[in-house]
Amino acid sequence: MRQGHRVFAACLALAIVSQGAAAGARSSRPKWVGSWATAEQIPEPANALPPADLRDATLRQIVRLSLGGAVLRVAISNAFGRTPLHLISARIAVPLSPASPKIDAATSRPLTFSGRPSVTIPAGAEYVSDPVAFTAAPQSNLAVSFYIGRPAEGETSHPGSRATSYLAPGNHVAGPDLPGAMKFDHWFYLAGVQVSALPSAAAIVALGDSITDGHASATNGNNRWPDDLARRLLRAMPGRPLGVLNEGIGGNRLLLDGLGPNALARFDRDVLAPPGVRYLIVLEGINDIGTFGLTGNRSPAAHRALVRRIIGAYQQIVLRAREHGIRVFGGTLTPFVGSAYYHPGPLSEADRQAVNRWIRAPGHFDAVIDFDKVLRDPTRPHRLLPAYDSGDHLHPSPAGYQAMANAVPLSLFAR
Repeated sequence: MRQGHRVFAACLALAIVSQGAAAGARSSRPKWVGSWATAEQIPEPANALPPADLRDATLRQIVRLSLGGAVLRVAISNAFGRTPLHLISARIAVPLSPASPKIDAATSRPLTFSGRPSVTIPAGAEYVSDPVAFTAAPQSNLAVSFYIGRPAEGETSHPGSRATSYLAPGNHVAGPDLPGAMKFDHWFYLAGVQVSALPSAAAIVALGDSITDGHASATNGNNRWPDDLARRLLRAMPGRPLGVLNEGIGGNRLLLDGLGPNALARFDRDVLAPPGVRYLIVLEGINDIGTFGLTGNRSPAAHRALVRRIIGAYQQIVLRAREHGIRVFGGTLTPFVGSAYYHPGPLSEADRQAVNRWIRAPGHFDAVIDFDKVLRDPTRPHRLLPAYDSGDHLHPSPAGYQAMANAVPLSLFAR
C-alpha cells in the first residue's frame, strides 16, 4: 500500500472509531419520555367553563405520573382555541392529596418558557415548558398550577378527567391552598407531563374511548385500566421504565367525530407527538358499531360495509404507527349487549364479532390483547361478566378494569 493510501486508511479508521464513540455517547444520554398525558377535545357545553371564570384566575390540576424522574417538562395545549392563550405564570408541586388543592409549598417550582415565566400559546398550538429540576417518584401525584391572564376563545379540555380540578380568582399559583375554589372533574389546557429518563425507557399509549378513559372508575382513585397497567408494570418490571399514557376519550369513534375528534384525526397529536412512544394499544370501535345500530333499520349489507370501514381505520393506524417505529397491539372489542344506551341487536353483535375476528387474525396487529375473552360472561358471551360489569352493561367496573390490565402480556414490552 502506498504511503498516501495508508494515511487515508488510518484517517478513515479514526473517523469510524470517533463516530462510533459519539454514537455510543448519544445512546447513553437521557431522553424525554411521556409519563402522563390526556387527549384534548372541545368540551361539550355542560362541561365547559364560562370564559369569564378563566380570566385572571388560578387553575390547579392534579395528575398521577406513571414514570418517575428528576427533571420534568409540562405540555400545555391550545389545540382547539381560536385565539391565543396567555399564561402569566405556572408552577408544579407535590399535592397533599389527589382530592385536595393543598400542596407542599416547599416543593413548589416555577415553570418557564424559553426562560420566561409567561407564555402566549397560539391558536391550535401546544407549548412544552423548559425542563425543571423536580424529583418525582413513579406513581406519584403532581399538582400543576396556571395563572391565566387571558383565556383563548374556545376551550381545550379533557372533560372525563375522573380527577378534581380547582379554579380560584387571582394569582395563587404558589399558594399552599386555594380556599373557596370552584371544583370540577375536568382538565383544561393540560396535555402532558414528560420526564428525562434512561435510554431504555419508553412510553405506551392507550388509544380508546370511554372504556380506556375510565367511565365508572372512582373519581381521584386512578383505577382506570391504563392506571392499573402502569402499577402492574412497575411491580413486575422495575428495571424496565415504562410510561403509560391514557389517550382515551368518552364517546370517541374511529370513523366519525363524536365526543372529541375521530381516532384517525387525533392520531398525530395523541400518539405520535408524545416523546418516547414505542407501543400502542388500540381499543376503539364500540361507539362506531353502537351509534350505527341505533336506528335499527340498517341493512345487513350496510353493516358489512361498516365493518370494512372499521378495519380500514385499524389498517391506517397500524401503518402510520409502524412508520414511526411503534409496535401496535389490537384490543378486542368488549361485549355490550344489554346496554341501555345502544340497545345493540343481532346485527350490531355480528359486527363486533366480525371486527374481533379480524383483530385476532395473525398478521394484522403486532399482537392481540383479548379484552373480550377476559370480560365476557362464558355462559352469555355477548354480555359482560356480572362481576366485571359497572351496571350499564357497557362499561367495566373497577374490578373489570383491573382484569383488563391483568390481561395485557407484559412480555410485549420486553426490551
